[in-house]
Amino acid sequence: MKKAAKKNWYDYLYIASAIYLFLGLFNILFAWLGMLCFTIPLIISFKTGTKTYCNKYCGRGQLFNLLGKKLKLSRNKSMPNWMKSKVFRYGFLLFFLTMFSLMIFNTVLVFNGTRSLSQVVTLLWTFKIPWQWAYHITSAPLWVSQYAFGFYSIMLTSIVLGIITMAMYKPRSWCIYCPMGTMTQLVCVAKESANKTK
Repeated sequence: MKKAAKKNWYDYLYIASAIYLFLGLFNILFAWLGMLCFTIPLIISFKTGTKTYCNKYCGRGQLFNLLGKKLKLSRNKSMPNWMKSKVFRYGFLLFFLTMFSLMIFNTVLVFNGTRSLSQVVTLLWTFKIPWQWAYHITSAPLWVSQYAFGFYSIMLTSIVLGIITMAMYKPRSWCIYCPMGTMTQLVCVAKESANKTK
């Protein structure tokens, strides 16, 4: 009988992803923790020139694996070639960065007092969901909360997209066009090119 592989601490990071989404339901300021998912992958790629975070530490990818493989919620079909193409992946990254920039712009407007705090989570960059119950720390500057609402919108949207593609295709289909995955890949290519020219 084949012995089960020993589990490492990072094999349970899907729990952190689930807790993150759960905490955002009660206090939107927990959305700031999601910045770790933005900075750590890039730092690891800059330091090592590899996609170690994506391959080993990404709790979101683990969560999709759990839902798709263990719970059998995935059709386990291959994605269409156009979704795996560079054009789609770079196009999605550009769209994602545009939405991220718009989120920063709205945060700056609140910081300047040009607009008031919008206690809304925007799902799929289109559907606005009132989220007032999740805002409890009124002592925090309004721009801090505005950023949290915008960032949680991005994180929730990416989870929804990941679940949709997980159900339709293979469990970790999101990883193929994940903006962070594309950015870390670009960092790896740039580092490899820089090393060759030394």
